[in-house]
Amino acid sequence: MSPREPRTRKNMDMDAEKLARAQKVLGARSETETVDMALDYVLFQGEVFDALDRLAASGGLDDVFSAPASRSRRRVAEP
Repeated sequence: MSPREPRTRKNMDMDAEKLARAQKVLGARSETETVDMALDYVLFQGEVFDALDRLAASGGLDDVFSAPASRSRRRVAEP
């Protein structure tokens, strides 16, 4: 985050253990950085969900792992 981006000060009541665990998972140096990184993650997930919704609306993707009904499941050629 750029130091020029607007910041706001908040006083929040939260689970201290959960915050400490999140800080460790994220590798954040401070509690403020932990919350900021967690918010970035949530916003990124929102972008991913939006992209998946657009993909589904456009017809989605073919399932390359499902075998067509007419295709044999045989893996080796007959002698």
